[in-house]
Amino acid sequence: MRIPFTKMHGAGNDFVVLDNRGKDLPLGSHFISRLSDRHFGVGADQVLIVENPDQSTHDFKYRIFNADGQEVQQCGNGARCFAQYVFEKGLTPKSVLKVETKAGVITPEIKGPNLVQVDMGPAAFAPASLPFQSEGLPTRQIGGLTQYQLQVDSGQAGEKIWVSVASMGNPHVVIQCDQPASDELVERLGPVLESHPRFPERVNVGFMTVIDRNRAQLRVYERGVGETLACGTGACAAAVCGMQLGLLANRVEMVKRGGVLIIEWAGQSEDHVYMTGPAETVFEGVYTYESGRN
Repeated sequence: MRIPFTKMHGAGNDFVVLDNRGKDLPLGSHFISRLSDRHFGVGADQVLIVENPDQSTHDFKYRIFNADGQEVQQCGNGARCFAQYVFEKGLTPKSVLKVETKAGVITPEIKGPNLVQVDMGPAAFAPASLPFQSEGLPTRQIGGLTQYQLQVDSGQAGEKIWVSVASMGNPHVVIQCDQPASDELVERLGPVLESHPRFPERVNVGFMTVIDRNRAQLRVYERGVGETLACGTGACAAAVCGMQLGLLANRVEMVKRGGVLIIEWAGQSEDHVYMTGPAETVFEGVYTYESGRN
């Protein structure tokens, strides 16, 4: 089977984008993981799927698969690339779209050449929204946010860390670091927290260092992927947690290893989070897939 694809990235978070409006692609975990493999496939953090919407009032359906083949609810950098893709391909003349995802409807807007803003909807901090099993954990209140103390089996006996949690349609845990997170810290805590039993659907892990009220540095260990150069929903989750903690202003630059994302949030539970950042096409090609191949 020969499958046309487009390779894209948003601040270094890279994607393979496929047009499945004809519903003819073999979207099983083997196909996705093989396509995502950087040695045997095209290589990507996630595979993004363009489909026709379920409701006629919407423009497209947007599906996201992590590199391990698992379909997930949301991907912020992917949302920008999705919008850039359908606009570049002439699949729509609109610069503002309504796009269905597993997490609900999002509204991306083309703001300029290779620049997209996405209305990510409201953030949620309730443990059940992730889901996160918080019962029995020590808690503390800082500003408008409740933090939780987790015990982790990270190779350091009895290590306990304070974390913030937030959902942007997918689950995030945020650790506040006094210094920029080291490779050792990300590699040690990332996989342990991603699969922590308190998060039954696993979790994305953010390591945030506040530079000043308008700027923070972030590294994210994504569930089913590992550390990526950027994570859009991770940037949103870290930003709103920092705002709730009183550490960040309502508009903040989140500095990732792959670039900078602008996150804006007015601060009330009903207010939507807006993310602005790059979305660029890298190359196009045709992938040959044989279903029986290992």
